Amino acid sequence: MKQFWITSGTYDYLKSLKAKDNSVVVMEGEETAVAFKEGQEEAPFEEARHYEIVDEVGNLSDEGYVVLNNIPVTSEGRPLFEERFKDRAGTIENEEGFLAIRILRPTRNNTYVVFTEWDSEASFKKWRESQAFEKAHQKSGPDSGEKPSFIDGPSYLTKLQSRNEE
Repeated sequence: MKQFWITSGTYDYLKSLKAKDNSVVVMEGEETAVAFKEGQEEAPFEEARHYEIVDEVGNLSDEGYVVLNNIPVTSEGRPLFEERFKDRAGTIENEEGFLAIRILRPTRNNTYVVFTEWDSEASFKKWRESQAFEKAHQKSGPDSGEKPSFIDGPSYLTKLQSRNEE
């Protein structure tokens, strides 16, 4: 199974990791910079959150806008959660500005990450306001009154973007 690693740090430090391994992607968030890498090999970072890729579409790049939807899932609910995403019928993939998605199964905790990459923040916001988003999240989205039984706490978003460097 393909692996995925995420680590945080200062932008300059993470760029030094990318200088050693060009397949590392570095982006900035509001409070920190984040580096990520996917592949079959061993962990590329000393301190990293490790995931297995359950499902994927598209190619990751270090340009654009990334949203990590961090969702705590009960141990018993993992198969149901994963099946829901595998059965999503391509709703997000057809959206304008969509670049990639990864469904990431945690190896050391209970928080899955739904990783999406967009060409811009505007494209992500347009998706969030679309009927396709509403349909995809009607039973478990941010506006649904009742969370599925497999959810083990509040989810939260991490938003990242590429830095424009001259």
